[in-house]
Amino acid sequence: MIYQSQNRELEVVKMTRSNAVNDVCICRDVSSPAEDFYTVIAVKDHGTVKQLLSIFEQAEIRMKERIIDTFSWNGQFVLVFPYSQERSLSRFYMGDSYPLARCEEICINFLIACIDCRLPWSVLYLILDQGQVNLSSGNDVYLGYQIDFSDFDPERGEGDCTERAAVLARRMLEPKASEKAVSYILLEKRIANESYQRFTDLYRDIRIAATSEEKRGIIARIKAAYARHKDTLFAILLRLSVVLAIIALAAFITQLLFGDVVWLAFLFNHFKVIGTELLYK
Repeated sequence: MIYQSQNRELEVVKMTRSNAVNDVCICRDVSSPAEDFYTVIAVKDHGTVKQLLSIFEQAEIRMKERIIDTFSWNGQFVLVFPYSQERSLSRFYMGDSYPLARCEEICINFLIACIDCRLPWSVLYLILDQGQVNLSSGNDVYLGYQIDFSDFDPERGEGDCTERAAVLARRMLEPKASEKAVSYILLEKRIANESYQRFTDLYRDIRIAATSEEKRGIIARIKAAYARHKDTLFAILLRLSVVLAIIALAAFITQLLFGDVVWLAFLFNHFKVIGTELLYK
């Protein structure tokens, strides 16, 4: 199947979602030499289409950086978003293994992604509520656009999005609750009091409460360094253990065959001490 617009021929490579309200596909632009990939949402429900057209008209200028194209196709309203590799935060975020500073850094990057998304709040809310949040290997956070519009509510505002983002940020910091992390404790209190209505307030709280490397004591830094490099250390110790085991086995076999470990005697008796002088044997 191909979605045809004035500028693109979007061939469906993979259908990722389909319901009565909308379809979501990964498409390739076969009209372009580069054959770029896009996330394409085709909204079929006419009531939802009407609501989307209304809010998109109001936010048209701020959305241009995120929505590549919009057009009508066979009675459907089609939205074209950039496509990025899916690396779900829920799958790739390893909060138990990360040091606190890294968890807080990822939280801050997540909030920056939300603030910079330039989509209507009602659409951002669906992205957050459906876990369309991805984590790159370099700790950057980016949003996904494979959105299900079945529960779309055009009345959702910044306060709703901020509360949802605060809950996700708290979940990221929850593995550090036992460390009595200031950022986690602050989020717990503010969420309980329903204090967050603006992203700037949430961002400021985590930014200020975040633990920098300079503020942490030497023990905390050693623990963090160990957490980052424990796999490498384990690999080195494993290889060293194998080498020592081979040496021990070779010594045992030599002892059985010759009654003495000749090569060890050669290594350790290469020099002989007479008085205070060392003489070459």
